[in-house]
This record gives sequence, structure tokens and C-alpha cells, in this order.
Amino acid sequence: MNPNTIIIITAILAALSAAGVGFAVFGRRIEDSDRVRRRVQTISGIKAGSGATHGRETRRGGGAKRNVQAILNDLEDARKGQKKRLNMRQMFAQAGVDWSEQNFIIGSVATGIVMFLVVLMTGYGLLLGVAAGLAAGLGAPRWLLGYLAKKRQTAFSEMFVNAVDVVVRGVKSGLPIGECMAIIARESPDPLGLEFRRLVEGQKLGVSLTEGLERMLERMPSTELNFFVIVLTIQGKSGGNLSEALGNLSTVLRERKLMKAKIQSMSSEAKASAMIIGSLPILVGGMMFFIAPEHIGLLFSTTMGNMMVVGGLSVMAIGVFVMNKMINFDF
Repeated sequence: MNPNTIIIITAILAALSAAGVGFAVFGRRIEDSDRVRRRVQTISGIKAGSGATHGRETRRGGGAKRNVQAILNDLEDARKGQKKRLNMRQMFAQAGVDWSEQNFIIGSVATGIVMFLVVLMTGYGLLLGVAAGLAAGLGAPRWLLGYLAKKRQTAFSEMFVNAVDVVVRGVKSGLPIGECMAIIARESPDPLGLEFRRLVEGQKLGVSLTEGLERMLERMPSTELNFFVIVLTIQGKSGGNLSEALGNLSTVLRERKLMKAKIQSMSSEAKASAMIIGSLPILVGGMMFFIAPEHIGLLFSTTMGNMMVVGGLSVMAIGVFVMNKMINFDF
């Protein structure tokens, strides 16, 4: 085969591999953005179509409902203007690390260079070295940040239901909500205690409760915390029984927790099967490397072998992405 043709095919396969990995990493964000846009369009359509019935709702005593709807619309408009893509500082805050942008960039570049040199020194070719260096420099640090952020959010969500119960009991016993927040900040372990300590310290400096909760939501984009912020915002502007509203929220959060555990239990077999299927090519390749290294070595020492490696990784990336979508459930 013509060497130029081989180079072109290798470049196409590398581009397809990069596109598959990028879609696997950013596909969920794209879907979330589309979901938010469809929801905003639906709400706008309902709002536009409700003008004809506005007079009848007034005579039927729908003022309270319209007040709550207006508050929700204000929250939606306020969050609509926020940036959907996180910057590095926001990513560091969500992951709970004290890194600086300069150190993160230097570390990413150093990781990529080290991986490139390691692959090049082992004699696997320049093309594979560049691909490994780019993957290590661009993907590995961001994957680490995402892993730390997800782990931190999971720990926060596990403890947050108990924090809501503390607020409910405190409000029922006559304590102000600020004192309830201070109790959670003192008695709860991190990351829950850390986030509430930041909230309490902000209130001491003059930050309102609503603004402090919005900042906490930026650092900890948890669904449970979002519900809590909405309930407190609506209650603060429209009034009502705070302990009853938070008690209902606590019940909903506990039911969500039970549903999540049930979904994880029912999908555990599918996840195990997906992990086995995804790891089989790597395990078989590793075994063949020790059994017949002269055959496996051709994949890394020849141009055709590099093409086959890139093509195999591309197909595996697509397969892992499809299996990930099949075994993960949004609720």
C-alpha cells in the first residue's frame, strides 16, 4: 500500500478516535444543555399561552400559585444567564482542591511530555507517542478533576438528607434557620460541614442566605441541594410553614435515595457484564504480549500495526460509550 495512503488512513482513524472520546466525555453536557433548552422553550410556551386564562385565574383565587410561578421564573431567568461551561476555578472548587491554574497547566504539560517520552523510549513509534502524550496531557488531569468532583458530590448527597432533618427539627423547636445552619457546619463532616461553614461565614460578612446558597450550589451542583435552595427561596418570598415544606423535602430526598439504591441494585449485573466485556480486549492483549511478544510487537513497530491499534481503540471507545449509556439511568 502507498505510504501516503497509509498516513491518510491513520490520520482519519485518529480523528475518529478523538471524536469518539470527545463525544463520550462531553456528550452528557450536550444532552443536558439540549434538555435545558427544551425545558425553557416549553415553559415559555406555557407562559405565552396562559395570557387568555389570566382573568379567570384571578377570579378563582390563583394569586398564590402565580406568585410561586413568578418566583420560579425569576430563578430560571437568573440561572439562564450563568455560564454553562465551567472554568478552571469552578472545576477546582467542585473537586475540593486548592490547585492554581498555572500549576494545573504545568502539570498537564509535564504529564503529556513524560508519557510521550516513555512511549518513544520503549520503541513504539512517534505516532503512538504523540497520541499517548495528548491523551495523558489533555485527558488525564481533567478526568482526575471530574472523578474528585463526582466523589465529593456523592459524599455530600449522602449526608445532605440528615442536614435537612436537622433544619426541620431546629425550626420546629424555635431556632432560627441561621442557627440550624451553624449546627450543621459544626457537627457535620466534610464536605457537608465545609460547605455550610462557608455559608455561615458568608452570612457573617453580610451575604444573604439566598445568595450564599446559590454560591454553594455553584461549588456543589447537587440535585438535592438544588431542591433545598428552591424551597427556601420560595418560602422566603411567598411565606408559609417552613418546617412542613422542609419535612416534605426530606421525605422526597429519602425516597430518591431509596430509588437510587434500587436502581443500582437492579443494574449491577449489567454493569458487571459491561466491565467484563470492555476489559476483555485489554486482558487478552496483555496475555498475548507475554505469550507471543513477537506477534503483538508488530502492532506497535509497524505502520499497519499502528493503524490497527488506532482503529481498535476507536471501536472500543464507541463501544464503551454505548454501554455506558445503556447501563446508566437518569432519575
